[in-house]
Amino acid sequence: MVNISKSFLNDYLDNLNKLSNDLDKSTLISVSEEIIESVNSKGSVIIVGNGGSAAIASHVAVDFLKAVGIRAFTFNESSLITCYANDFGYENWVKEALKSHAQPNDIVILISSSGESLNILNAAKYTRKNDLSLVTFSGFNKNNSLSNLGEFNIWVDSSNYNYVEIIHNQFLLMLVDLVKLKLKQKL
Repeated sequence: MVNISKSFLNDYLDNLNKLSNDLDKSTLISVSEEIIESVNSKGSVIIVGNGGSAAIASHVAVDFLKAVGIRAFTFNESSLITCYANDFGYENWVKEALKSHAQPNDIVILISSSGESLNILNAAKYTRKNDLSLVTFSGFNKNNSLSNLGEFNIWVDSSNYNYVEIIHNQFLLMLVDLVKLKLKQKL
């Protein structure tokens, strides 16, 4: 059993390292510049996902706020979600929350492992229709619906939920640190 466990863990880490090394660095750099432009124009960062991606969104929003000093938020309050889902349907709750909260110059980051979550797709369509900057984080199929909607797209070449979510978390936290570094250099 020890050899099976050790082999599993080694393979797991090797797969994560490969996915990390395949990061589209130029897109991540462009996203960091878009965030700085948004902040310089009095915009905020809005980050939304479902399930594990919602937890990632919360972590990253807090880090943007606390570590970088950028206004960032997510829609993870259960009363907000259930209110909008009850009134507009689960597939529209994120879109409706954006209608109520998004301001000009905001940048919206939408996270969906599959890139096919209907509530996230409807939010992406709303975001694009209303000229808000849209960054998508997805996995599974390269041409998933979400990645076709984003202005900037980070895609993880895996259909394993945990791999996709780990890499999304890693890339988003790298983005926080990259924005922080760039803002410090401008001072």
